[in-house]
Amino acid sequence: MNKKEHTPRPRLQQTKTQIQEHPLVFAVYVVLRIIVMVSMGLSALRQDWESVFVCALVLVLFVLPAFLEKRLRIELPSLLEIIILLFIFASEILGELQSYYMRFFYWDTLLHAINGFICAAFGFSLVDILNRNKQTKFYLSPLYMAITALCFSMTIGVLWEFFEYGMDILFHTDMQKDTIIKNIHTVTLDATMSNRVVLLDNIHTVTINGRDLGLDGYLDIGLYDTMGDLLVNFIGAVLFSIVGYIYIKKRGQGTAGHLVEQFIPTLREEVQTDEEKRP
Repeated sequence: MNKKEHTPRPRLQQTKTQIQEHPLVFAVYVVLRIIVMVSMGLSALRQDWESVFVCALVLVLFVLPAFLEKRLRIELPSLLEIIILLFIFASEILGELQSYYMRFFYWDTLLHAINGFICAAFGFSLVDILNRNKQTKFYLSPLYMAITALCFSMTIGVLWEFFEYGMDILFHTDMQKDTIIKNIHTVTLDATMSNRVVLLDNIHTVTINGRDLGLDGYLDIGLYDTMGDLLVNFIGAVLFSIVGYIYIKKRGQGTAGHLVEQFIPTLREEVQTDEEKRP
């Protein structure tokens, strides 16, 4: 027989190698994928096509980490890749389909904080890769690297809020969740038109077109949710920026340094070089 028939295809061999090197990531991926596929099947039986679409989107997003690794020739640490998979599952399947956003008031806040942390890690790694590349005349100090990571994460957070706002306006969704508030400070209701703030305090009823909404307060449409999301995104980004700054100063030394390395993607060439240096 032809010798080529006994030789595994490069792509298949590469996949087997990745599974052997990261068995926990593969296990999490398989379990989550099975859950999503079962959820998709049940949604199809109920003819809930919107949920079917969400499940299909999640299945596509699950492939995103591997796609980025291949296209950008980077290596995602196992812990970071698992967090990304769980983040996608928690935001779409649990948050949207299982209504965790409504059941647990902190669910959206927690996910935005994690998103700020992860995006800061990606921004930090991009600058770190450029700093360590001898072919590029590019270098940022640890402080500027931390600031860049913070700005990168906040930019992603702002773009996501733009997306939520666009979906609410164009497709009449409610991604920017409403908030019930008791007090309003506004100059719009100033009868003198002198830009003085009018206080509406202790709001306990709201009526629209003659209908009492039965709310114990005024229904704010999205503003508080957006600002809260950006605030926790900022907190997550600041947290990683501080840790990343310390990591660069010590360059992976100690327990803290090795922990940070679990969140920073690296170039595959660097990983191979490190492995070649090992005895």
